Amino acid sequence: MVVAVVLASLLPTAVHASPIVEVSKLKGDLTISAATSLTDAFTELAKQFRKVNKGVKVRLNFGSSSTLIAQVQSGAPSDIMASADLTNLEKLVTSGNVVVTPKVFARNTMAIAVKPGNPKSVRSVADLTSLSFIALCGKTVPCGVYASSVLTRAGVVIAESKVTRGIDVKATLSAVANGDADAAIVYKTDVVAAKKTVAGIDIPSAQNVKAMYGIAPIRGSKNPANAKAFIDFVMSEQGWQILKSFGFQRP
Repeated sequence: MVVAVVLASLLPTAVHASPIVEVSKLKGDLTISAATSLTDAFTELAKQFRKVNKGVKVRLNFGSSSTLIAQVQSGAPSDIMASADLTNLEKLVTSGNVVVTPKVFARNTMAIAVKPGNPKSVRSVADLTSLSFIALCGKTVPCGVYASSVLTRAGVVIAESKVTRGIDVKATLSAVANGDADAAIVYKTDVVAAKKTVAGIDIPSAQNVKAMYGIAPIRGSKNPANAKAFIDFVMSEQGWQILKSFGFQRP
């Protein structure tokens, strides 16, 4: 799904009102492919980036990291890739689509999502074995890989016949919110963002994983200056404060 971020022009600054904001001279387009779990955070990052870079039109393309990587490798236009893991970004390095070392800009952890009120009284990963249906991301999608690691660390095996797979983390979480699954293992940030539609249960650090988020410019980008400016913004203190406000952790 491609979302164009369009902001209304700021009103002219009064002579003795608010301080003057220095606006950059960057112009043109900027297409950012980003993991679904970054939807809210990157929408806000793009909004704040555009306040200073008014001449840049930002397009956000969200999806599972594995799907986005395949799109880039197939020639889909993109200037930046922000992945929920480093493994998928390394695929772009191997294929030559990325020629610089990706930067790690945030960290996440996994959590259990259950229906509001936790009707099945789930308290731990081990309790998932007693449920009828569990929602997990696709096996090759980062959140699916991370969930598999959580289950392995907890020594828990769930029959595939009891698993419903989502194409990305939001689809997986929706399975719980819509009643198609009793619980899910998803990113903690998505549980927080879902608010009252699900309840969250923390997973102990000994069973949890550190989901590392990486970002890199795509080789052949027609807008390298814009790509560099956005990545610098994401890595800046202002960018970090935005990511932190959505529940992400420092890498």
